[in-house]
Amino acid sequence: MIRVVCVHTAMALVEPMTKFFKEILPEVKLNHIADDSLIQEVIANNEVTPAVRRRLLSYYNAAADSGADVVFNTCSSVGDIADYGNIYARIPIFRIDQPMAAKAVASADRIGVISTLPTTLDPTRRLLENEAKKAGREVVLVDGLADGAFAAGQSGDSETHDRLIAEAAARIADQVDMFVLAQGSMARMEQRLSELTGKPVLSSPVLGVEGLRKFLKLD
Repeated sequence: MIRVVCVHTAMALVEPMTKFFKEILPEVKLNHIADDSLIQEVIANNEVTPAVRRRLLSYYNAAADSGADVVFNTCSSVGDIADYGNIYARIPIFRIDQPMAAKAVASADRIGVISTLPTTLDPTRRLLENEAKKAGREVVLVDGLADGAFAAGQSGDSETHDRLIAEAAARIADQVDMFVLAQGSMARMEQRLSELTGKPVLSSPVLGVEGLRKFLKLD
């Protein structure tokens, strides 16, 4: 049986990813490594620190030591480290947001990047730019930072979290053809933002697991 380890920098996606794997990849054995101190350190320093990078890489190899065949990296703020992990680690590191980015650049010329953390914008932009380059496409990226939404969500204020995301999307809606939600934890806003703006909206969790299924050649 193929074994997959999800590596999380926060707890929010542990339960949803378990559900999506049961629905989309029921034939794999799934385990989780979650360390929410990682995202706290990234936020506090407004960047991925060397210590965060070292710990993530150690988790990737811990997954390999446990017998995993692939790591599913669920945090877009550390996406660059996941890419580096494909050089450093002994097993492949699959980014949750790679399939979303590939679909976005294939579908739209002007893409709004909605994020609740400033640290997620640059890694997501780089991923979209890389996917566009691979596809031979040129895209325009427009940032939509929902400042304060992450803190609201962490404190349990889902109403403020959702409102700030909706406001960020509305501010740039006339500049873009499509939105991507930079963090998997924002996925529940996908349909609401599409209804509010009249634009397609992509999120990473389901597309990520579907992409992993293709990567594992299980179709």
